[in-house]
Amino acid sequence: MLRGMEWLNYHHLLYFWSVAREGSLVAAAKSLRVSPPSISAQIKALEESLGVKLFRKSGRRNILTEEGHIAYQQAEEIFNRGKDLVSTLRQRPTERPMTLNIGVVDSLPKLVTAAVLKPVFSLSSVKLVCREGKIDDLLAALGAHQLDMVLADEPASSSLNYRAFNHRLGVSEICLCAKASLAERLRRNYPKRLDGAPFLLPVENTPLRRNLEQWFRARGIQPRVVAEIEDLALMKVLASREDTVVPVHEVVLRDAVEGYGLRRLGPVGGCRDEFFAVTAERRITHPVIELLTTHARKLVFA
Repeated sequence: MLRGMEWLNYHHLLYFWSVAREGSLVAAAKSLRVSPPSISAQIKALEESLGVKLFRKSGRRNILTEEGHIAYQQAEEIFNRGKDLVSTLRQRPTERPMTLNIGVVDSLPKLVTAAVLKPVFSLSSVKLVCREGKIDDLLAALGAHQLDMVLADEPASSSLNYRAFNHRLGVSEICLCAKASLAERLRRNYPKRLDGAPFLLPVENTPLRRNLEQWFRARGIQPRVVAEIEDLALMKVLASREDTVVPVHEVVLRDAVEGYGLRRLGPVGGCRDEFFAVTAERRITHPVIELLTTHARKLVFA
């Protein structure tokens, strides 16, 4: 026997993994065909041997702690490798990549998101998992350690019940684009020709929509809003097929021109979007986070 090696009780780990995966003691007990008190005792023994708390109480629910999430990810790898072990010899197991869980606010331009996340795809040791949603929902998931980082077009509020850090990635000016034929007509006497022009705009109560409306009001422009689109990528697709004007972030203008065949009408002076990477305070930080934020500042928003 090897001296000095700390041994892990994998039976205890299996019970913990089952509760974390199933979401409750009752569901795990049913799956394992044992009683909930038996599982609870096994998890307590595991926590004592590791010297950390793996769950915390939230009402009647058991929520994974930060250490619990780390333990769960490691347990996933352990039991997946166990499955590999019993596979046929013709299906040799491969190295499983580290998972990076990113939340993306749904108002964030897809082209900007793709540019920020680009370095991940050159890392064979990392598997990216992206979750899109409203900023409040994503920040709640970040606080529960279900996400490693949230990409947003506004900073996290200081009223959160945990300590969050807003890493400012950069800023992008806004311009207006349209199909070549419409762009050629509207460029004459810009921006006055925009009054009454057909527009696709972001949905209300988004930072970009508020900035655009302020710009319109300051210049006495009343756009004809054909549609309000939540997905900015869909907005560009529709503008490439219909005679409508759309806002585009200058930082990804080349991609919009090359990918959607749009043409630039002119700038939206003073209208800009800021972009942030939001992280939660942790003792253990995902190693890829710094790579992404540095890449975004130096290359995407340079």
